[in-house]
Amino acid sequence: MTRSTFVYVTYIRTTPEKLWTALTDAEFMKQYWFGMHGESEWTAGSPWSLVSSEGQIFDAGAIVESDPPRRLVIRWQHQNKPELKAEGDSLCTMEMEASGPAVKLSITHTIERSPSKLIEAVSGGWPKVISNLKSLLETGTTALQEPYPAESAHAVNE
Repeated sequence: MTRSTFVYVTYIRTTPEKLWTALTDAEFMKQYWFGMHGESEWTAGSPWSLVSSEGQIFDAGAIVESDPPRRLVIRWQHQNKPELKAEGDSLCTMEMEASGPAVKLSITHTIERSPSKLIEAVSGGWPKVISNLKSLLETGTTALQEPYPAESAHAVNE
């Protein structure tokens, strides 16, 4: 079977424990995920959902593997856009590895189909979310305020 994959790797000046907490604490998550947060017990087999600030479930699934503060694997299915939901379950693997004063965070999001509109969508979202997470952990503030600004800087300057 064919597969679509998105991989994102970054280094964040923090500890594996702080990064794990940032990835699993709903209130902290809202700060860098544009108001969204994950709801789960964060243990293998527990349900998982990504919920908007208005309470709408955008994605849902289950925790496949949980090894704090090293590895988290989520079975992930989009819930709102019919064309993305129809693609079925994807797998999101987050791996954390200490690297000197930083932690290497690797996110691999895969689905057993190619091409995949879901993987195309997450490939635009993950960099924004993780950039905000990195900035928040390192500086105390996020880099971006909106996931999809109404106007680009280029359009404003024209």
